[in-house]
Amino acid sequence: MFKKQPSLADISDRLVELHDWPFGGKAKGRYRIAAKLVRQMAGRRRLYEADVRDLSRAMLERGYVLIDMDSFFVVMSANTFVNYRRANEESIARERGMH
Repeated sequence: MFKKQPSLADISDRLVELHDWPFGGKAKGRYRIAAKLVRQMAGRRRLYEADVRDLSRAMLERGYVLIDMDSFFVVMSANTFVNYRRANEESIARERGMH
């Protein structure tokens, strides 16, 4: 009998759980995970571009960001980006020497 492959939503849930678990010397937080492990979690030999896009979308729905770094993925809370400084028109104009 064939084992049912987990859905991308199931994998997303698991990746979110890992964010809040202690490992790697940290109580919780951002982490990287090998692409090979994500493929194993999915029960697949390959994750196609559409799969990664759909997984990223599922992560965003849960408040997390999945960053594809080719051989590994980074998982971070979307709240991490809230306090980043913002580029505006003035900073862009200054960069181009137009200010």
